[in-house]
Amino acid sequence: MLRLRSAAGRWVVTATVLGSGMALLDSTVVNVALPTIGRDLGASLAGLQWTVNGYTLSLAGLILLGGSLGDRLGRRRIFMIGVTWFALASALSGLAPSIGVLIGARILQGIGGALLTPGSLAIIQASFAAQERPRAVGAWSGLGGVAGAAGPLLGGWIVVAAGWRWVFLINLPIAAATLAVTARHVPESRDPSVTGRFDVAGAALAALSLAGITYALIGAASASPAAVGAAAGAGAGAGAGFVWLERRRDRARTMAPMLPLEVFASRQFTVINVVTFLVYGAFGGMIFLLVLELQVVSGYSALAAGTALLPVTLLMLALSARAGALAQRVGPRWLMTGGTALCALGVLALSRIGPAASYPADVLPAVTVFGLGLSATVAPLTATVLASADVRHAGVASGVNNAVARAAGLLAVAALPALAGLSAGSYHHPVAFFHGFQAAMYVCAGLLGAGSALCGILVDNRVLRPRDGQPVPAPECRTSCTVGAPPLEHVGD
Repeated sequence: MLRLRSAAGRWVVTATVLGSGMALLDSTVVNVALPTIGRDLGASLAGLQWTVNGYTLSLAGLILLGGSLGDRLGRRRIFMIGVTWFALASALSGLAPSIGVLIGARILQGIGGALLTPGSLAIIQASFAAQERPRAVGAWSGLGGVAGAAGPLLGGWIVVAAGWRWVFLINLPIAAATLAVTARHVPESRDPSVTGRFDVAGAALAALSLAGITYALIGAASASPAAVGAAAGAGAGAGAGFVWLERRRDRARTMAPMLPLEVFASRQFTVINVVTFLVYGAFGGMIFLLVLELQVVSGYSALAAGTALLPVTLLMLALSARAGALAQRVGPRWLMTGGTALCALGVLALSRIGPAASYPADVLPAVTVFGLGLSATVAPLTATVLASADVRHAGVASGVNNAVARAAGLLAVAALPALAGLSAGSYHHPVAFFHGFQAAMYVCAGLLGAGSALCGILVDNRVLRPRDGQPVPAPECRTSCTVGAPPLEHVGD
């Protein structure tokens, strides 16, 4: 087993940070480029929604399956396949001649992300000695956070200096470096205890459910009622089929289900995932529309819009660890309650951003309040998710929370424009977009307010306390463990 201070240990961290950082960087720069992509490819607002959601859809639907593949077939192998797949899909995205091709390439990118993202942490968990894992994971998280912090700024600069296509093409040299380091320095690992067949049907039903519901939400403003109804019905039916199939497999024990439903026997686990859905839904929808608002309505350049949200990421990097430690001492309930309430206030302040908005007076105070709230919320939320599930389900619990966060962002980006009255061409008309943006921010603030109320009423403040005189054990994560919800990856996605 490796040690972090050894050369071999540092190479393993470097490989995993390069891979996960590539996926994180890609997701944080795309929103900055959306107005330019729309103008260049003649895309409607629905096309831009699918540019974001195509990636999130395949990633959220397949991330648990990607984790299982690594456990069974080799974590390094699946990680390298994911990096290669992601790079090829990035090349196709950068060369896309139309919005339809770009959306298809983004879906392929999400598949690559589902293979490499969970595997990056699993390689660290499998490669390092137990006493070295917390420091190795901390290095992985911190260095990955740097990629998240740099993403919006770098994305804006790339769009201005080289064009939106290089937002995707920049992944090619990063992927080449990742593959070279991984092939030379990363040991292979598997989980010998995993047996049985893959739950391919479960993964397919989950992805079809998300796809049907997302299509119905995005198409509500422009597609025919029959098409919207058919998509919604298919999505709901696939979702019901997924629950039925997973319950059947959980009872029969003939095949390991992709989602063991027994993890939801814990009320705390269920409550925290509902809070995750509300918080990340509001976050994903807000980010998608805010970067468009700054460019379409306020007249910001892509570079200025990309840097506008930098305070959120910097506050997360500076304060999240402290918030997690404080939650261990005083309990997570009031930190999460106050944090989500601060987020709601920040979003309400963002609703004031309009034509000729001043960054120091209008944008910076709002994103600072939001960043402070998010910093107080995310680390306690992640710790509570893991503490609420049985230790033997730690990997599944974290993977579920990650998938819930991604699905929330996916559905919010799909639903918010229609709820706010934004039509397919609204982003070409600043006045119409401004009014729709205000309505959407009120919806996001309501979601965060509901999350704050749930935290204050239902979160058990004792969940992080030592059990029977022993500290709450740190979970051993396999490939499906992704350290709870991904706070930084949604900055700009």
